Amino acid sequence: MVVEEKFVELTGLICEPTRAKMLWNLLDGRAYTASELAVVANVSPTAASNHLAKLREADLVKVETQGRHRYFSFSKPEVAYAVESLASLANDKDDGIKKIETHQGIKYCRTCYDHLAGLVGVRITEALEDKKIISKSDGHYIITKKGSSWLTDFGVTNDALTNKRRPLTRQCLDWSERRPHLAGQLGAVLLEKMLEKKWFRKMKFSRELIVTSKGNQEIYESLKVEV
Repeated sequence: MVVEEKFVELTGLICEPTRAKMLWNLLDGRAYTASELAVVANVSPTAASNHLAKLREADLVKVETQGRHRYFSFSKPEVAYAVESLASLANDKDDGIKKIETHQGIKYCRTCYDHLAGLVGVRITEALEDKKIISKSDGHYIITKKGSSWLTDFGVTNDALTNKRRPLTRQCLDWSERRPHLAGQLGAVLLEKMLEKKWFRKMKFSRELIVTSKGNQEIYESLKVEV
């Protein structure tokens, strides 16, 4: 199948309203049953199963069985990046009204699949660039020599970045900020470490992350950026 035909097929699958709601829900990085996805998409379980079958056939989602339950999630990180990028188009309107910054909500701080996003995610990414820990290069980031030392001190070892099937770094366009945040293996490992350090607290049933007082203090100490 030529690239154009494959593109038309994939966009048709992703942008159908019911399937789009399911894929949006999967952006939190967790796996859901067909029944749970049926609720968020407001369709019957049978209809949800039919939609998920089409997404599986196109290798957009995968399924894992545990006991009597089957759990669906993105088949690969690239699907999450595509959904996040499409969402940036939905946030493209500029009504000329000055935005008032609020330190809460998914636009402020959230997960994007398995890495940090929102205003906080973008600010931390830009701080990593300002400190010469990473640098932009053709859609991804290069870890500098200084960055390798910083990551080691932060607790990120080379062994944690050995997944050769996934890009080490990636610029993921943030739909609410319309600037890139750090994705890829490094983005996932950094978020995991930040959660371990209790910089953020997860919100139940939401992609939103709460920045803790400890996180505020240590993010500034580590990166000289206020969030």
